[in-house]
Amino acid sequence: MEQALVLAGCVAALMVISACTPPAGQAGAFRPAYQGIETLLLDGDLVNFRVKMTGARNDADVATYARCAAAQYALIRGFGFARLVRTTVARDGEVWRGDAVYTISAALPRGFRTIDAEVTVRDCGEQGIPTV
Repeated sequence: MEQALVLAGCVAALMVISACTPPAGQAGAFRPAYQGIETLLLDGDLVNFRVKMTGARNDADVATYARCAAAQYALIRGFGFARLVRTTVARDGEVWRGDAVYTISAALPRGFRTIDAEVTVRDCGEQGIPTV
């Protein structure tokens, strides 16, 4: 009886684990190709980042690429933080384009959409997302 309960528990655990794995053919389907970053200084601490990629799953992948560019740019300019002003994403066939505007600053800016440049650049590197 005790062995049957243990076996039933193991089967239930395997069913939960298998529910978390992607269906066959979808594993590893995310293969982005990052195709460049264009940086435009708009005014003082206001910077526009235009990114292009293929293989994105959604707008968030494109916005993340732009965030990585903004973080590296902030570090290059000697700043530690950035704050998102806006991001727009457009898709033309397989090509995704992002147009993001950030402010960069030495101190943590006010607002909810702020990033710590050093932490973000490290995270981007770990995810294989290129920066400026």
